[in-house]
Amino acid sequence: MRTLRMFGAAVTAAAALLGPAAPGALAGPAASAARTESSAIPATPGSDAEAGPTEAGTTFRTAAAFRPGQEATAQAATGDYLYWVFPADTGERPAVRAAVTLPAASLRHGPATWRIDVYDGLRRRQPCMYGTQARAAARDAAEVRLTCVLRPVRGAADPWAGDPLPGSYFVRLTVTSLPDEDLGQPFTARLGVDVRDEGGAHAADGPPAVPLVPGATTADVAEAETAAGRTPAVDAAAPEDGWASAWWSDRWLWTAAGGVLAALAGVGGHALTRGSGRPARTPPGA
Repeated sequence: MRTLRMFGAAVTAAAALLGPAAPGALAGPAASAARTESSAIPATPGSDAEAGPTEAGTTFRTAAAFRPGQEATAQAATGDYLYWVFPADTGERPAVRAAVTLPAASLRHGPATWRIDVYDGLRRRQPCMYGTQARAAARDAAEVRLTCVLRPVRGAADPWAGDPLPGSYFVRLTVTSLPDEDLGQPFTARLGVDVRDEGGAHAADGPPAVPLVPGATTADVAEAETAAGRTPAVDAAAPEDGWASAWWSDRWLWTAAGGVLAALAGVGGHALTRGSGRPARTPPGA
């Protein structure tokens, strides 16, 4: 009975440590992927978002800066390239959403295809895991909506890998196909970014990556700028709560929980296999 009580206590402790994560793990990778995809697609920009910049840049260097949770707007001529930039930190999965209000249908001569592309601080184009990155709008369409859900930002990566790293991310919006007669017509764009914390599920081992921010300098130069009263580029482009240290993730909690479960399993296994002691009716001195 004492052995059964110890085994039952071990099972109870395991259930308490795993908590609500156990059903998700038992559901399998297919169900997990379905939940991830359904929750990754962001909502369309709306009036509940905080107001952001009202203009967009026309190159990487002049990109308009905004933060996740804000809504950036811009008015431009069809055929222009519009650029924005936002920060993304370790463990976050950015989801870019854009809505383009098209010119009046009576002024257009045919369908048009609109597209958004996302680049990291090294101007490497980052692929979209989910969403509609490019969409064709019919001649009579009033609006076209685009979404791009990026891969989770990793704290470290190999030099040859194209994994997203913490730093600045550029968004480019433009039209890629339309009748020549429609070039130059005015349109309005609204852009927003939602970020979801992925925790340690996509954490990577290795030295923490320095945020990829345009204009970043060495540590010595950054200290000199700070001493002179100027804000270094890395700090100026940081999220509201600053850049993460990159060494901490919730994988440390799961590692500790695994150690506790292993210890409990060892104690339970020893209690089950050691027996009750010396067998009965054993001759003295045997």
